[in-house]
Order: sequence, then structure tokens, then C-alpha cells
Amino acid sequence: MSNSADSPGTGTGPARTRRFRPVRILTVAVFALAGLIFFTSFNTAKGTNIRTDTSLLKLSDLIQERSRKNKELDESNAAVRDDVESLAQSDGGGTEAQDRKLSGLEKDAGTRPVTGKAVTVTLNDAPPNATAKLPGYPEPQPDYLVIHQQDLQAVVNALWNGGAQGIKVMDQRLISTSAVRCVGNTLILQGRVYSPPYKITAVGDPDKLQKALANSPAIQNYMVYVNVYGLGWKVTEDGTRTLPGYSGAVDLHYAEPVA
Repeated sequence: MSNSADSPGTGTGPARTRRFRPVRILTVAVFALAGLIFFTSFNTAKGTNIRTDTSLLKLSDLIQERSRKNKELDESNAAVRDDVESLAQSDGGGTEAQDRKLSGLEKDAGTRPVTGKAVTVTLNDAPPNATAKLPGYPEPQPDYLVIHQQDLQAVVNALWNGGAQGIKVMDQRLISTSAVRCVGNTLILQGRVYSPPYKITAVGDPDKLQKALANSPAIQNYMVYVNVYGLGWKVTEDGTRTLPGYSGAVDLHYAEPVA
């Protein structure tokens, strides 16, 4: 026996099962989605015009302000460190051999100034209207005309390979935990932001340093873009220079020493 509600055409009249038409379901879904988009847009805008670049400008200002504060903190930290070292030297608690060992460790760590003959490498973006200077090369994409993270890293690595006793990028000394990172066409180094041109100065034997730069495969590849699209490249000998000691924090935040 079948139920009349399930069997059309039985009983006193056909029992009609109510069904939603696909068009109705689609209409409801569209209105629901439109409402969700409206609410999300309202919640994001908070009464402002989200089609403008105001938020991006505010973010840029915030980054620059944070970079300035980090510089001030570095300078303050350096002053405090100098005071601590002066007090430690006046204490006279260590032997002469211990003082020499400590001084050597500080020099290797990059927290002490280093003086010697120096070589400076300057890298810069190409002109925005640059075209291919040599036949057989394609017209440049925007990506071809800016300095990338790997370009800066290639110079730093080559200088270390050339026996650099110390390296300074812009106005900051590099140490073993320093990370040269780029976001867009800006350099972020130890909490501070820089724009091109980028200057990298190394203290060491100038001949060995320049030879290491010339022999670097990564720099040889970079030189193709220099010759074809006009990326900036300049190497100068600066005579005797003194690089400042690293003045930032030296504690490890994300790594642990091996026991």
C-alpha cells in the first residue's frame, strides 16, 4: 500500500509536493551573496573610501616611523654599551690575557669598530624608461629594472669570500645573524628600511675583494642587466675607512645554540 501523499493521482485529488525551482534558489543565493559583500565592504571601509591609496600611505608612514625609532634605539643601545664597557675596563677584574681574548671575540662578532683599506660597491635601479641597449635582448619587464634581494646578497657573499674583515650595508654593520632582505624595491635590514641606491662597504685587501666580486657567478649574471638595461653598478676604493661596530641586540630570538 502506498501513501496518497507520495502517489499522485490517488484519493480525492492529486497530492502535489512543493518544490523550489532552481531559478528561485539561484535568486536567493545571489541576494545573500550581495548582502555579504555589502557587509564586508562596510566593515572594511569603516566609513572611508577604500578606493583611495590613503591606507597604503598610512602604512608607508608607519614603516618609516618605525624605522626611525629603531635607529634611535640602536644609537641609544650603542651609548649604553659604551658605558658598560667603560665600567668593565675600569673594574680591572680580568687578567690581561682575558681582556685580549674578549677583545678578539668582540672583533670577530662585529661589535667592535674595524679599520683598514675599504672597497665600496654601489647598486642602483635602472631608469624607468630604460630599453635594451644591445641587440638580441627583449625589452625590459619592470622586474628587470630594480635591485633584488639576491643582488645584494651576491655582493655581500662575494666580499666575505674575498676575505672582508667587516662589512657595512648602508649605515649598519653586518654580523653573523644579519639578514639582507628586500620587500618590493626597499631594503629591510635589522629593523630599518632603506631605498636605493644601496652602498656596501667592506674592509680588507682591495685586490682580493675586487677579484672576488669579478669571479662571482651571481654578479656576472647581474652585470648582464647592467650592460643591457642600465642597472647601477659602481666599485670604488675608499682608502682607509673605519666601520662602526654593530650596536643592535645580539640575543637570538628564533634560534638556539647547539649544546
